[in-house]
Amino acid sequence: MQGVVSGSDKEIKERYFMAQYEEISIDQGADVAITFDCFDETGAKKDLTNHTVYAKLKKNYTSDAGDTLDFTAVIPSPTTDGAITLSLTSTQTDTLKKGRYVYDVELHFIDSDGNTIVERILEGRVQVMPSVTK
Repeated sequence: MQGVVSGSDKEIKERYFMAQYEEISIDQGADVAITFDCFDETGAKKDLTNHTVYAKLKKNYTSDAGDTLDFTAVIPSPTTDGAITLSLTSTQTDTLKKGRYVYDVELHFIDSDGNTIVERILEGRVQVMPSVTK
């Protein structure tokens, strides 16, 4: 499936079944909300009706579940607008130590044959910036 995902000021092209790479900075102890727009192969906004989105943040790829944060990942209404919003609360980001982390974002949907299709659309590194004021 080909498409495009764009962030605040960047456009990220999605290749066939390949996640796109994007670096993100997060301020420790701050609320975070990141919205991406998805587009289909024709350049139209991707219809995300009946899709579910999941996103995780880990210190590294082999971190266990105790070192994993789940983003609150939603497809806002209307789902035909192709938007995905990922968020973390200030309480969640306050638990993160400064440094680099990895993340990914997956879309799940059930095809016409009843199979669950998982598509990783975005992945990359997160730089957590330390907080002076606590």
